[in-house]
Amino acid sequence: MAALRYAGLDDTDSEDELPPGWEERTTKDGWVYYANHTEEKTQWEHPKTGKRKRVAGDLPYGWEQETDENGQVFFVDHINKRTTYLDPRLAFTVDDNPTKPTTRQRYDGSTTAMEILQGRDFTGKVVLVTGANSGIALSSVLGERCIHRQALCSIFG
Repeated sequence: MAALRYAGLDDTDSEDELPPGWEERTTKDGWVYYANHTEEKTQWEHPKTGKRKRVAGDLPYGWEQETDENGQVFFVDHINKRTTYLDPRLAFTVDDNPTKPTTRQRYDGSTTAMEILQGRDFTGKVVLVTGANSGIALSSVLGERCIHRQALCSIFG
Protein backbone atom coordinates (compact mmCIF):
# COMPACT_ATOMS: atom_id res chain seq x y z
CA MET A 1 0.00 0.00 0.00
CA ALA A 2 2.85 2.40 0.75
CA ALA A 3 4.18 1.83 -2.79
CA LEU A 4 0.79 2.81 -4.24
CA ARG A 5 0.67 5.94 -2.11
CA TYR A 6 4.28 6.82 -3.09
CA ALA A 7 3.33 6.46 -6.74
CA GLY A 8 0.45 8.89 -6.24
CA LEU A 9 -2.18 6.16 -6.61
CA ASP A 10 -5.02 5.76 -4.17
CA ASP A 11 -5.19 2.69 -1.99
CA THR A 12 -8.97 2.95 -1.86
CA ASP A 13 -11.76 2.85 -4.38
CA SER A 14 -13.77 5.59 -2.65
CA GLU A 15 -14.45 8.51 -4.96
CA ASP A 16 -14.66 10.79 -1.90
CA GLU A 17 -11.10 9.94 -0.80
CA LEU A 18 -8.92 13.03 -1.12
CA PRO A 19 -5.65 12.94 -3.06
CA PRO A 20 -2.40 13.26 -1.06
CA GLY A 21 -1.82 16.80 0.19
CA TRP A 22 -5.53 17.72 0.30
CA GLU A 23 -7.67 18.51 3.35
CA GLU A 24 -11.42 18.94 3.74
CA ARG A 25 -12.53 22.00 5.78
CA THR A 26 -15.73 23.89 6.54
CA THR A 27 -16.71 27.54 6.71
CA LYS A 28 -18.56 29.09 9.65
CA ASP A 29 -21.86 28.62 7.85
CA GLY A 30 -21.30 24.94 6.97
CA TRP A 31 -19.98 24.99 3.39
CA VAL A 32 -17.24 22.46 2.67
CA TYR A 33 -14.08 23.57 0.88
CA TYR A 34 -10.85 21.81 0.01
CA ALA A 35 -7.32 22.93 0.83
CA ASN A 36 -4.49 21.80 -1.43
CA HIS A 37 -1.39 22.07 0.78
CA THR A 38 0.96 21.17 -2.08
CA GLU A 39 -0.10 24.13 -4.25
CA GLU A 40 -1.29 26.30 -1.32
CA LYS A 41 -4.73 26.83 -2.89
CA THR A 42 -8.33 26.26 -1.85
CA GLN A 43 -11.42 25.43 -3.89
CA TRP A 44 -15.13 24.68 -3.38
CA GLU A 45 -15.27 21.59 -5.61
CA HIS A 46 -14.05 18.16 -4.49
CA PRO A 47 -10.75 17.52 -6.36
CA LYS A 48 -11.92 14.12 -7.66
CA THR A 49 -15.68 14.34 -8.03
CA GLY A 50 -16.10 18.06 -8.76
CA LYS A 51 -19.07 18.13 -6.36
CA ARG A 52 -19.80 20.91 -3.89
CA LYS A 53 -20.84 19.86 -0.40
CA ARG A 54 -22.25 21.31 2.79
CA VAL A 55 -22.62 19.89 6.25
CA ALA A 56 -26.11 18.84 7.26
CA GLY A 57 -27.68 19.57 10.60
CA ASP A 58 -26.48 20.86 13.91
CA LEU A 59 -23.34 19.94 15.79
CA PRO A 60 -23.56 16.78 17.90
CA TYR A 61 -24.62 17.07 21.53
CA GLY A 62 -21.88 18.59 23.67
CA TRP A 63 -20.05 20.29 20.78
CA GLU A 64 -19.72 23.97 19.94
CA GLN A 65 -18.07 25.99 17.20
CA GLU A 66 -15.51 28.70 18.03
CA THR A 67 -13.10 30.93 16.11
CA ASP A 68 -9.40 31.22 17.00
CA GLU A 69 -7.32 34.42 17.03
CA ASN A 70 -6.47 33.89 13.31
CA GLY A 71 -10.14 33.68 12.32
CA GLN A 72 -10.10 29.93 11.70
CA VAL A 73 -13.06 27.87 12.87
CA PHE A 74 -12.43 25.11 15.42
CA PHE A 75 -14.72 22.80 17.37
CA VAL A 76 -14.92 22.11 21.11
CA ASP A 77 -16.01 18.70 22.39
CA HIS A 78 -17.08 19.48 25.96
CA ILE A 79 -17.90 15.86 26.79
CA ASN A 80 -14.39 14.52 26.01
CA LYS A 81 -12.69 17.86 26.84
CA ARG A 82 -10.81 18.29 23.56
CA THR A 83 -10.69 20.62 20.55
CA THR A 84 -10.23 19.99 16.84
CA TYR A 85 -10.19 21.92 13.59
CA LEU A 86 -12.11 19.07 11.90
CA ASP A 87 -15.86 19.62 11.80
CA PRO A 88 -17.49 16.54 13.39
CA ARG A 89 -20.32 16.84 10.85
CA LEU A 90 -17.99 16.18 7.88
CA ALA A 91 -18.99 12.52 7.97
CA PHE A 92 -22.54 13.62 7.19
CA THR A 93 -22.15 16.03 4.28
CA VAL A 94 -24.70 16.38 1.51
CA ASP A 95 -24.02 17.19 -2.12
CA ASP A 96 -24.94 20.71 -3.12
CA ASN A 97 -25.02 19.97 -6.86
CA PRO A 98 -28.63 19.85 -7.99
CA THR A 99 -29.11 17.09 -10.50
CA LYS A 100 -30.60 18.16 -13.79
CA PRO A 101 -32.23 15.73 -16.16
CA THR A 102 -30.00 14.92 -19.11
CA THR A 103 -32.88 14.18 -21.44
CA ARG A 104 -36.04 16.12 -22.05
CA GLN A 105 -39.01 14.70 -20.19
CA ARG A 106 -42.00 13.77 -22.32
CA TYR A 107 -45.61 13.66 -21.26
CA ASP A 108 -48.58 11.85 -22.74
CA GLY A 109 -52.34 11.70 -22.26
CA SER A 110 -52.01 9.66 -19.07
CA THR A 111 -49.59 12.06 -17.34
CA THR A 112 -51.01 13.68 -14.22
CA ALA A 113 -50.49 17.28 -13.17
CA MET A 114 -48.52 16.10 -10.11
CA GLU A 115 -46.07 14.24 -12.36
CA ILE A 116 -45.43 17.40 -14.37
CA LEU A 117 -45.06 19.63 -11.31
CA GLN A 118 -42.83 17.17 -9.37
CA GLY A 119 -39.37 18.46 -8.51
CA ARG A 120 -40.15 22.12 -9.19
CA ASP A 121 -39.71 24.77 -6.52
CA PHE A 122 -42.95 26.68 -6.01
CA THR A 123 -41.86 28.49 -2.86
CA GLY A 124 -43.82 31.73 -2.62
CA LYS A 125 -45.98 30.89 -5.64
CA VAL A 126 -49.53 29.71 -6.17
CA VAL A 127 -50.19 26.90 -8.64
CA LEU A 128 -53.58 26.64 -10.33
CA VAL A 129 -54.33 23.53 -12.37
CA THR A 130 -57.58 23.37 -14.32
CA GLY A 131 -58.95 21.20 -17.09
CA ALA A 132 -59.71 17.61 -17.84
CA ASN A 133 -59.15 14.82 -15.36
CA SER A 134 -57.85 12.30 -17.88
CA GLY A 135 -54.26 13.51 -17.87
CA ILE A 136 -52.29 16.21 -19.62
CA ALA A 137 -51.50 15.90 -23.31
CA LEU A 138 -48.90 17.65 -25.46
CA SER A 139 -47.45 20.56 -23.51
CA SER A 140 -45.98 23.82 -24.62
CA VAL A 141 -43.88 25.52 -21.97
CA LEU A 142 -43.74 29.32 -22.13
CA GLY A 143 -41.74 30.89 -19.27
CA GLU A 144 -43.57 30.12 -16.04
CA ARG A 145 -46.88 29.31 -17.76
CA CYS A 146 -47.65 25.88 -19.17
CA ILE A 147 -50.43 25.61 -21.72
CA HIS A 148 -51.68 22.10 -22.42
CA ARG A 149 -54.30 20.78 -24.82
CA GLN A 150 -56.46 19.44 -21.98
CA ALA A 151 -55.31 21.53 -19.00
CA LEU A 152 -54.03 24.97 -18.11
CA CYS A 153 -51.36 25.31 -15.47
CA SER A 154 -50.45 28.86 -14.38
CA ILE A 155 -47.87 29.77 -11.79
CA PHE A 156 -48.34 33.13 -10.14
CA GLY A 157 -45.39 34.81 -8.35
